[in-house]
Amino acid sequence: MAISLYFSAFILSIFFFSNFLITQSSITINTTDLIQETCMKISREDPNISYDFCLTSLESATKDIECINLRHLGLISIGLLRRNVTSTRHHIISLMENTKLYPFVKFCLEDCLELYSDAVPTVTQAMWDYKLKQYDDANIAVSLVMDAAETCEDGFKERKGVVSPLKKRDEDAFELGAIALSIISLLH
Repeated sequence: MAISLYFSAFILSIFFFSNFLITQSSITINTTDLIQETCMKISREDPNISYDFCLTSLESATKDIECINLRHLGLISIGLLRRNVTSTRHHIISLMENTKLYPFVKFCLEDCLELYSDAVPTVTQAMWDYKLKQYDDANIAVSLVMDAAETCEDGFKERKGVVSPLKKRDEDAFELGAIALSIISLLH
């Protein structure tokens, strides 16, 4: 009975310590541990975030970094969003070069190109706001980028039977934005 009580107290102390580490932006810890703890916490709190997607995304962006803090991880998450938005914009341009596109799909792609073209400077502004610890402004900018991805995807749904060629990219942009917002909320 006493061993069980000590073990429970030990587990409870680990839980509180790990939550403390996640919420302390200035403490630098092992990158893998921080990513796992952060992704576990935010995926539990936000249904738009998959633990596996969060883990894979953040680990791929930090593979050469041994120690990190939560604030740096937040900047990395916004950087991932910026990379996605920029890449998607270039992908849309490439798709539009196809002369055999169904006219409705071409129309949707034109809208998406405008949305993603606006999203590129918006996510860049989010990074600057974040660096300046203007978390409310960063939150608004990231939310606008998420809205752009969702609006792009919704355009394709307006006509039955049309499959969005950007579905995965739009979903990734939305989820990367959700990860960034969750990390911002941990810091704020």
